[in-house]
Amino acid sequence: MGNKFLDCTALTIVIIGAINWGLIGLFQFNLVSFLFGNMSVLSRIIYDLVGLSGLYLFAFYRHCGKHS
Repeated sequence: MGNKFLDCTALTIVIIGAINWGLIGLFQFNLVSFLFGNMSVLSRIIYDLVGLSGLYLFAFYRHCGKHS
């Protein structure tokens, strides 16, 4: 499992975060706040996970333009 599991999990979390930002931008609707409360402990954990996943995926820039 190792890195592939972590990569897929991080990518999934970032996609969920991106969809939430799209909803905020297009419809002024925050799905995380709607489901878990405005800045509740659970909402903050979700935001933290999205941020950490984004930082983790930032490391993939070193692979841009390289052929495998």
